[in-house]
Amino acid sequence: MPKVTVKKGEPIDRALKRLKSKLESEGILDEVRRLRAFETPLQKSRRKARAAAKRGRIKFRVNLHAPAGESAEGAPAATPAGGGGAAPETTA
Repeated sequence: MPKVTVKKGEPIDRALKRLKSKLESEGILDEVRRLRAFETPLQKSRRKARAAAKRGRIKFRVNLHAPAGESAEGAPAATPAGGGGAAPETTA
C-alpha cells in the first residue's frame, strides 16, 4: 500500500494529489473501479486485450531503441539463414 507523508507546512490538497498519483501509477484505482461492479465477459476480454496491446506497444518501443545488432536483452542478434554476408564458397 503506498504511503505519503505530509511534510510540515504542506497543504493537504498537494499530499492528496501525490497519494492519488501513486495509487494510479500502481493500478490500485483501476482495480477498485473494476471490482466495484460486476464485469461481463465481454468487458473482461476487452480489458485484457487493451492490456496486451499496451504491453506490445511498450515492448515494441523498447526493441525500437535497442542498439543496432543487439536484441532488447543485450545479446547479439542472430543473422537469418540466407541473410547477407559474404557469398558462400562454391566447390566444383
